[in-house]
Amino acid sequence: MDQPEDFQSGAEFRAATARELLQRALENLSQEHLKRFRHKLRDAPQDGRSIPWGRLQGADALNLVEELIQFYGPEPALDVTRKTLKRADIRDVAEQLKEDRLKRLGPSSSSLLSVSEYKKKYREHVLQQHAKVKERNARSVKINKRFTKLLIAREGAASVDGALGPADEREAQRARRSDTHTFNRLFGRDGEGQRPLTVLLQGPAGIGKTMAAKKILYDWAAGKLYHGQVDFAFFLPCRELLERPGTCSLAGLILDQCPGRSAPVQLLLARAERLLFILDGADELPPPAPADAAPCTDPFEEAEGARVLSGLMGKTLLPGARLLVTARATAPGRLQSRLCSPQCAEVCGFSDKDKKKYFHKFFREEWLAEQAYRSVKENETLFALCFVPFVCWIVCTVLRQQLDLGQDLSRTSKTTTSVYLFFVASFLSSAPAADGPQVQGELRKLCRLAREGLLGHRAQFAEKDLERLQLRGSKIQRLFLSKKELPGVLETEVTYQFMDQSFQEFFAALSYLLDDKGDRAPADSVGALLRGNAELRGHLALTTRFLFGLLNTERMRDVERHFGCVVSERVKQDVLRWVQDQGHQRAAPEGTQEREAPEGREELEEDEGELNYVLELLYCLYETQEGAFVSQALRGLPELALERVCLSRMDVVVLTYCIRCCPEGQALRLVSCGLAPAHEKKKKKNLMKRLHGSLGGSSSQATMKKTQASPLRSLFEAMTDQHCGLSSLTLCRCKLSDSVCRDLSEALRAAPALTELGLLQNGLSEAGLRVLSEGLAWPQCRVRKLSQSSALTALDLSDCQLPEPVVTYLCRVLQQSGCRLQTLSLTSVKLSAQSLQELREVKKAKPGLVITHPLLESHP
Repeated sequence: MDQPEDFQSGAEFRAATARELLQRALENLSQEHLKRFRHKLRDAPQDGRSIPWGRLQGADALNLVEELIQFYGPEPALDVTRKTLKRADIRDVAEQLKEDRLKRLGPSSSSLLSVSEYKKKYREHVLQQHAKVKERNARSVKINKRFTKLLIAREGAASVDGALGPADEREAQRARRSDTHTFNRLFGRDGEGQRPLTVLLQGPAGIGKTMAAKKILYDWAAGKLYHGQVDFAFFLPCRELLERPGTCSLAGLILDQCPGRSAPVQLLLARAERLLFILDGADELPPPAPADAAPCTDPFEEAEGARVLSGLMGKTLLPGARLLVTARATAPGRLQSRLCSPQCAEVCGFSDKDKKKYFHKFFREEWLAEQAYRSVKENETLFALCFVPFVCWIVCTVLRQQLDLGQDLSRTSKTTTSVYLFFVASFLSSAPAADGPQVQGELRKLCRLAREGLLGHRAQFAEKDLERLQLRGSKIQRLFLSKKELPGVLETEVTYQFMDQSFQEFFAALSYLLDDKGDRAPADSVGALLRGNAELRGHLALTTRFLFGLLNTERMRDVERHFGCVVSERVKQDVLRWVQDQGHQRAAPEGTQEREAPEGREELEEDEGELNYVLELLYCLYETQEGAFVSQALRGLPELALERVCLSRMDVVVLTYCIRCCPEGQALRLVSCGLAPAHEKKKKKNLMKRLHGSLGGSSSQATMKKTQASPLRSLFEAMTDQHCGLSSLTLCRCKLSDSVCRDLSEALRAAPALTELGLLQNGLSEAGLRVLSEGLAWPQCRVRKLSQSSALTALDLSDCQLPEPVVTYLCRVLQQSGCRLQTLSLTSVKLSAQSLQELREVKKAKPGLVITHPLLESHP
């Protein structure tokens, strides 16, 4: 392979540069360091011989430079000097010499492997380094044995403009299991034949983004992914880089991951289009500050970690390189705006099938895995929560303990908060009774450490942090904190971090209940947690959910019992007042007419955080699992509006619970909403089954398909609860499928409080419109105000029951100037004399409207 021009400079230039670098390095040494360097240099043989001690003893910096160049040659002298400095424990000068050499000369030709040779060496190194992953309990397991396939959906597979229909109506939109083909598709060509250079892999906490990213790196090294497209792949954990002291360069980060640090960096960077950088946890990046206006453009430039990562993400640094970015899905618009034309994909967690596989991988004994799996599956809510791999791990870990003790996790856990709390309580229960008070005290200190770190954007803690709180060496430290050793300038640096980021957020939330003192600083209070700006709210979203979950009356009693302290009700009241205040700050405009979706992407991103904010608030209320609290909280939010949201199955569960608890007068507005894919694509039927279906089974299958429940059935059933106060429902631009219309129609017959229904711009089919009309015409239907598309031209209400008030309302609507209805069919509808007279008056006012009924003069 031809070398770049930088490598083709004359020998004289390179020798002069090497001399200059050696002089700069050695002249900066103190007399003590210079003495130590001379002694170590005496023991640095080259081809079996060393510089004679007589020529070294007493030599100053300039004399040493001459001796080094004369004995080893200009460029090899740089290698010898750097290694000798490290052996003399003068590491800062050694590192500076290495970086200066890379900038000025690139890697030495004597130690430089060709890219093709080094590629094989690097792949083998990655396979060795990443063959095992550490579980949260610090046990190492092989990645191929532990990794369980996840559901991954590419952007466009579930558009928010998609129909709110059943899964079988969205076959092409389903998520796919994360096999080799799915990972390859992430960088696959789009409809125009272009490959994306940036892929954003997003999803909630604990969903498996990091594990998926590591599996991608491992599979690439094994030759399974991006064959012929990617020569080198590098894994960059964003959180660690952001907390790394001092500055770094991209070239240095690459060298950190290479075996022996002998990578031909300059040659690698010259072919950036063959590089893949995996940026794990990019949502941790702080927003760009004015001081960061000049982006990082040079891979050898020393800069703060945030600037280097931002340069990669914004394509000012190696614009041709591929990026795989993982991030939490909180306010994704703000992160996407920092990426260059990203292809987005969502990690949707485990399918039901893969949940079972995970249980069997965790519990190695077949009978134990089956027993644990069945006990969890009996609890529908807990089983649903196990779509999150980390929650699944917690459940399995606790079950392993509880099955021996005869306790039952599946009967007590309904939310993520309760699962985490049960995990901590299980640990406390297993501790000796005599150690109880000490362990409780240590847990309270751990909660304080978690909150301090979270508010300070810190995930790594030094030994002095643990010593300050008397946690170093404690049982709590060993269980919940993982130890990491990093090479430092002078000595190894030891840091600690929580076994998972979500555990830090859980303990931070718990701290507000355990440490509820009225004299706490305002910046450290519950109010500061809840009332932060949009950027801070996104950072603290999961912590806020946990806080709401802990406010459940039963959970608060559990905290008091397990942690040996009294929990004040004041926190609960503060949180309730904050929720109610949201309604005053976000008062919706009068009327139900929806504003059009913004055309420009910039405007869409600007209010995306607000669009997701209501759903996030509903998740918080769901975590409480306390109907009275939810009802009180929603009194301050008379209208719940979700716009351009792709509703997952869990979103529907949350929405259903909150609507079931909502107070009288509540309004719900879904605008341009769709359903996210939740299942992998079904395998094709074998030939015999397909023949059976085509020859004799098609009619029965079609019948089953027609009666299948829509994904929103649980929401509509909640509307019929006698305690549900939902009075207004708007479904706008949601492209309602026939199954949704059928389930909504059933709900209209029994919803006790629903008086207003908006169905604007849904493109209802004839069958959907007919079934909805039947529900609206039902005698017990309380809907008195119906907003329907003004573009509707045909309405068939045949065979419906239409009471006089409904006909009166219908006639009033028909006579409005905006109504464009051309045909109204009322065949087999029993009409009173008054209703017939009102319809005749409509016909006089609008002679072009065809009304079909035996007792009317107009016929088709």
